[in-house]
Amino acid sequence: MTGARTLYRDLTLIDGTGAQPVADAAVVVEDGAIVYAGPAARTPASPPGERVVELGGRVLLPGFIDTHVHLGMEDSRELLNNTLDRTRSLHAFETGDRMRRTLAAGVTSVRDLGGADAGFRQAQERGLVSGPRMNVALRLMSHTGGHADFTMPSGVSLQECGGHTVVEIVDSVQEARVAARRLMRDGADVIKVCATGGVSSPSDTPDDEGLTVEEIAAIVEETGRHGGRPVAAHAQGAAGIRNAVRGGATSIEHGYLVDDEGIDLMLERGTFLVPTLSTFDFEDRVHLMTPKAVETKRALADRTFERVSEAVRRGVRVALGTDAGISPHGANLAELRHLVGVGLSPMAAIVAGTRDAAELLGAAGALGTVEAGKTADLVVCDGDPLSDIALLGDPDRVVLVVQGGEVVKDARD
Repeated sequence: MTGARTLYRDLTLIDGTGAQPVADAAVVVEDGAIVYAGPAARTPASPPGERVVELGGRVLLPGFIDTHVHLGMEDSRELLNNTLDRTRSLHAFETGDRMRRTLAAGVTSVRDLGGADAGFRQAQERGLVSGPRMNVALRLMSHTGGHADFTMPSGVSLQECGGHTVVEIVDSVQEARVAARRLMRDGADVIKVCATGGVSSPSDTPDDEGLTVEEIAAIVEETGRHGGRPVAAHAQGAAGIRNAVRGGATSIEHGYLVDDEGIDLMLERGTFLVPTLSTFDFEDRVHLMTPKAVETKRALADRTFERVSEAVRRGVRVALGTDAGISPHGANLAELRHLVGVGLSPMAAIVAGTRDAAELLGAAGALGTVEAGKTADLVVCDGDPLSDIALLGDPDRVVLVVQGGEVVKDARD
């Protein structure tokens, strides 16, 4: 129960702030919150009835946050047919299973950037399904013929996903404003805009521009009039990235071909980069992709890692995101290896998936670090992730997951 007081001890603490690990540490949780985290020698006196959990010297970290997932689909093939071959009830149960696998991988919160409706967030909040906390975009905002317009050359429109539309088509500043209002009305926590084409687009490419600077700026302004929402921009080509940053987007999703001017703008405005590099681990999944997507992805790979590495080198803020649904669900933390590959230290990669990801969600006051007063989202792993960051990408090495003080996975021997 979340009301019980629990002492976790015999552990090494990596608290998500970027501070050095604390050996021989302890963490105390009560009523779903952290009340102490630090050296075991300073642990507050234990009251009667306190539960003690011995972690055998393992490493304890904050629950991770994946800021770019698509829980409503399993793979690229489902992106193309938008699960039109599924009944709505089957689609819901499949989505629930993906939520469960994501949580078991050590991801306690996510941003779903298109495909899952607000009911999945509500079901998780009410305890009807086990899964990460969810911020939802509901639908992607695209122009006619843009990245999220799945009207095929035959004229057939594939704009449905599990029985509901996943797209807002907008072709003017006013239409963008109205679409933003619809999304906020329907419960969107974040607004997703398509500032470029994409690998899987039926009608455009990553270099093609999407929504204009003026349209994105109108969306940002409209969200600001109603309490504020982050605006996440799907943006792969250099021109569209610049447009999104100039329009006021909070984050650039993918950012594969960001140029030096785009990096300058992101640094000037504090824009986050969510590089989703796990999508390049695709060679064993080509049977799930169109030939066009495979060709485009292969052509992008070298340039992407070069440009993202330059953005990291220059200090652009990075938050972890996987594009799970294009990359596999339940192996989300494999992205950490890629973040290290483009220049982040293992500790900085962990921070990108915890504290900085929480900031991007607007939840830094409650999530992202193991500190007194924060929500008790905790992950315990076998092995030292600072020596081998890849071990966190193996869900079997994530042996304990605590969400809001509740143990949701315990696979310790």
